[in-house]
Amino acid sequence: MPEPLSDATRLLGERVRTRREELGLSQESLADRCAVHWTFLGQVERGRRNLSLHNLLKIAGGLGVDPAELVRELTAPEGLTRTLTSS
Repeated sequence: MPEPLSDATRLLGERVRTRREELGLSQESLADRCAVHWTFLGQVERGRRNLSLHNLLKIAGGLGVDPAELVRELTAPEGLTRTLTSS
C-alpha cells in the first residue's frame, strides 16, 4: 500500500476516518454528504490526497465539524516552508 504523502495528510486522514466512524457512516455515505466521490474520500483517509480548501470545507461540513478541528496543529512537510528574512 502506498505511503501517505506526509505526516499532515496522514493525521488529517485519521481525523476524518475517526469522526466518520463515530458517526457510524460508511465512506460511501459520507462521500454522498460531502458531494465527493467515495474513492476520493478513501484516499483522503489514507493520507494520499492533498486537499484543496473547498474539499476540506465539504468534508468538514459532511462530518459536522469546524474545519479547524481537522487541521489543528498540523505542520507543513519539511522543505515546503521558507523563512522570511528582513533585508
